Amino acid sequence: MAVVALKEYVGVSRDRVENFHGKQLVYVAWDYHMLFAAPFMFCVEPQMKLGELVRGPLSALMQPDPDAAAVDWGKVEWLKLGQPWTPDFERSLEENGIGHKEQLRFRTPGLNTLRDAA
Repeated sequence: MAVVALKEYVGVSRDRVENFHGKQLVYVAWDYHMLFAAPFMFCVEPQMKLGELVRGPLSALMQPDPDAAAVDWGKVEWLKLGQPWTPDFERSLEENGIGHKEQLRFRTPGLNTLRDAA
């Protein structure tokens, strides 16, 4: 259904990167792990190394999943913008080209906890 504005509409996004005081939002989803209904959301500095995010808060949030302890980060398949991607864990989010509100996805071949049960 078409919508007609009665006057000029000026939308101002409140989740612009400028409103996060030097930080940015990054979403990370673990494919085929339905224990987590939505991607994890992190509010982090763009200078944070990707490896710090993965080994720190991401790994901590994954712990409720029975597969979490078995994840071999060297074998994880990453997707960025829906395309296969090879991250550099020793470089920052910024250096990896991960921008504000970007969603990363990863797959852990052979570890699909709840997918097979569905």
